[in-house]
Amino acid sequence: MSLVRLIDAQKESLFGGKAASLATALRASLPVPTGFALSHRAVDAILEEDTRVLTELRLAFSEMKTPIAARSSAVGEDSIQASFAGQHASILNVASFAQLLQAIRDVSASAETESTRSYRKRLGVEARAQMGIVLQELIAPDSAGVLFTQNPVSGADEIVIESAWGLGEIVVAGLVIPDYFRLAPDGTLLERRIGEKDTTLRILPDGGTEEVAIATEKANAPTLSDEDLEKLLALSAQCETVYGKRLDIEWCFAEGKEYLLQCRAITVSGS
Repeated sequence: MSLVRLIDAQKESLFGGKAASLATALRASLPVPTGFALSHRAVDAILEEDTRVLTELRLAFSEMKTPIAARSSAVGEDSIQASFAGQHASILNVASFAQLLQAIRDVSASAETESTRSYRKRLGVEARAQMGIVLQELIAPDSAGVLFTQNPVSGADEIVIESAWGLGEIVVAGLVIPDYFRLAPDGTLLERRIGEKDTTLRILPDGGTEEVAIATEKANAPTLSDEDLEKLLALSAQCETVYGKRLDIEWCFAEGKEYLLQCRAITVSGS
């Protein structure tokens, strides 16, 4: 197996942690954008211009609704022991097959940057990274962000949500001060802080993204309503049923519907 539908990418040793996690979510009927997964062997074959695997990839790409996102899914990535969040690349808004091939090269290369090699060395992981890749329909969100089912700073039994306008990478990359919400396990709002969300990532017609300014009125408006918070609370409960406790969840809203983009264990806690 080199390229499979994402729902079938259950073998972490072939397809990497992110793909296996999303396959589990799809099998549990969680709201995950569908797509395909490339095993680390398939990625290597594509880099070597293997005709058979390139043909499979072109067929898969033709079936997908564009644009798509190409996301890293290295073997061992996002385990309880080590999160590679921010270390490996995600390429957003891939609009053509040529862009897809370049995205695969870029994601693969991100496993061998100086910072990533240094991170692996600190973890005692000396072997070459085995990089699988997830290919998914790119949702154009109204808002997006992260949710922790345990406070990642204090370790308290409460839900912490950070959100901004548009693509969630703006939050993960620290390009804005996001809105901050802290909720009790029963959904009681404990704290709400409205951030400075003066920038968003715009999806470009021919592929890629660019940072654009947001009008002051919208930048200072809350990204999530009370109803949105209720939906995220329900989504986090569903994820805990599937994955267990202490989760780090990436999510987005598009036209009022919530989507699960990633779910992994929290690796750092103040407890």
